[in-house]
Amino acid sequence: MTTVTQRTIVPVPTEEVGDRRRLRGATFDERFDVLGAAAAGLATASLLFGWITPLTGVIGWIVVSYLAFLGYYVVLTALTGDRQTIADRVVTVLLISAGAVLFVALVFIVLYSLLGGTNAFWHLNFFTTDMRLAGPLDPLTDGGILHAIVGSLIQIGIALAITVPLGIATAVFLNEVGGRFARFVRTIVDAMTALPSIVAGLFIYAAVIQLITHQRSGFAAAIAITVMMLPIVIRAADVVLRLVPGNLREASYALGASRWRTVWGVVLPTSRSGLVTAVILGTARGIGETSPVLLTSGITAELSFNPFSGPMISLPLQVFDFVKSPEPNMVARGFGTAAVLLLLVLVLFGLARVFGGRPAGQLSPRQQRRSQLVSQRDALRIERKQKAETS
Repeated sequence: MTTVTQRTIVPVPTEEVGDRRRLRGATFDERFDVLGAAAAGLATASLLFGWITPLTGVIGWIVVSYLAFLGYYVVLTALTGDRQTIADRVVTVLLISAGAVLFVALVFIVLYSLLGGTNAFWHLNFFTTDMRLAGPLDPLTDGGILHAIVGSLIQIGIALAITVPLGIATAVFLNEVGGRFARFVRTIVDAMTALPSIVAGLFIYAAVIQLITHQRSGFAAAIAITVMMLPIVIRAADVVLRLVPGNLREASYALGASRWRTVWGVVLPTSRSGLVTAVILGTARGIGETSPVLLTSGITAELSFNPFSGPMISLPLQVFDFVKSPEPNMVARGFGTAAVLLLLVLVLFGLARVFGGRPAGQLSPRQQRRSQLVSQRDALRIERKQKAETS
């Protein structure tokens, strides 16, 4: 019995395909539309606020200018483009505007803190002494924030010693083991990500200070910071480990490696830069926490190196203690401390960008040179071995 298979012939469309859409770059007409819409938006807002209606306020003028700019830009784009082109250009403008607003806000915060703390920055004692012998009425030549810097470093060091192994191990468990319990753990981690910092401080205050230590200390503050850092590190590491290609694991299993040997020798080295980024992001989150530290560390004006005995202040808590004073010198010290903390956080985010910007498997120039040297030594060794066998 013969079966006849019928083929369905799909008709080829005869209509012409339009030009390819430009997703990057801008033509002269596109730049002209943007500049023309911006000029028209500024003119419209100026007329409304200066001539037609008695409106006042810089914020309102900026909002009206931007809304008018979007309207004019849609009209100008509609003259030469279709609906899809209008949507693409408007969304592009909105995204660029959002990025510009965030950048301007960041620059404003940094400059405001730096300018406010300029008077304190000019004195070396601000970084080399504590506030034990300085009072609210003393000049800026007396006292400093050395005790706050040391306290922040000790607290964040203890928090990292707990967070890094626990967070990465939990992320490995979520990805490599799985199961019902892993889903439960992932749910708990997601809930902890949205946990208010004051709740974490209250929990450590009730569970550690009230029941165990009976005093505020740097160690209790470090545990509270750990509670805030841990979900950030777990979630970021979890996402990074998911990006490891599955064929690398399969190749390792095919060569006879066990699951944990594969994790240690393949998965973790491949995602090393992403894991470093996760740790640095968690550190930047923890080093700026104020509410849990306020409840757990205590306030002191003396330098302390023992996190298990007595209060130990940190940079965020020192800012809070300085700026609540009505004295101008204390407020200036508070701005200077805030600038130091802000610069420290920016450095951490910069390190995250440097270590996390390189894709998995891509070697740095130093690693490439080291790999070339190893290859050259192996080639010389093989060549010598071949000469010895032939002779």
